[in-house]
Amino acid sequence: MKKLLLLATGGTIASVEGKEGLVPGLSAEELLQYFKNDILEVDVTCEIIMNRDSTNMQPEHWVMMAKTIAEHYHEYDGFVITHGTDTLAYTSAALSYMLQDLKKPVVITGSQVPISFKQTDAKKNVMDSIRFAKEDIGGVFVVFDGRVIIGTRAVKMRTKSYDAFASINHPYVATIEEGQIHYIWKPDKPTTDLKVDISICPDVFLLKLHPGTKPEIFDFIKHHYKGVIIESFGNGGLPFEERSLLPKIEEMVSQGVAVVISTQCLEEGQDLLLYEVGRKVAQYNVILSADMNTEAIVAKLMWVLGSELAIEEIKNRMESQIAYDLSVDWEN
Repeated sequence: MKKLLLLATGGTIASVEGKEGLVPGLSAEELLQYFKNDILEVDVTCEIIMNRDSTNMQPEHWVMMAKTIAEHYHEYDGFVITHGTDTLAYTSAALSYMLQDLKKPVVITGSQVPISFKQTDAKKNVMDSIRFAKEDIGGVFVVFDGRVIIGTRAVKMRTKSYDAFASINHPYVATIEEGQIHYIWKPDKPTTDLKVDISICPDVFLLKLHPGTKPEIFDFIKHHYKGVIIESFGNGGLPFEERSLLPKIEEMVSQGVAVVISTQCLEEGQDLLLYEVGRKVAQYNVILSADMNTEAIVAKLMWVLGSELAIEEIKNRMESQIAYDLSVDWEN
């Protein structure tokens, strides 16, 4: 019989009615009571790590989850984390970097409606997650609405619908229908032992560019952050005429700030060499994000900066594929 560890962190799935709206309140054991008669051929142990709305999730909480899994790694065959949906994709990406070469599944799930409500997606999501956590597969995965997504490629697309998450720029791992798992793509099995690296530097700023962005914003960023991710337009160019951002980019790079150029477009990634507005940026030592999603870029940059590397090594690690976060065709 497989042994699983269910780690509860709060979120909508564990929420109850409070004085000011829904608030996480159920323990891991109370969550599991909803499946008492359904869980077959599996031994599930529950542990509550925290009970918080995922809006309040911080990088330090990713570390707590990673540490807990690492400490119990040899005791269990798989892990399930129940989590609020709003920052679930950031957590799945962060754990993918902090826990590499997993030979066991770490499955993250949640729900759009609390499990205590009559109409809820929580029961299906947790049952599907338990089923998938029993599989002979390694890695971090998001299981939601019958779809399995590799941890670095999940993005929350909808605020209310049950099919809240999508796999961006990468195939789904599997679908789960009526208790049956149908694989679409499988990650390679690791040949080395689990690597745990929980170094995190939260000094990262995410800037969504818009027409009229003032260059002066970077004067603040460079004094308070070690890395900045710029979500630009289309293929990733920056304005260089009125309100030119290029002098500030050059200034930050020269001062050792890690500057990542991304795109506001969800699919297909950036390509700085396609247009003049991109090539003018590429002349500086900026970091290219390829087809990574924003959640993965944020978590990855925090994780890379946590190792206090030289800027060239930061650029190299950010632009290299880790946990399937970018397509290999993009690698330099």
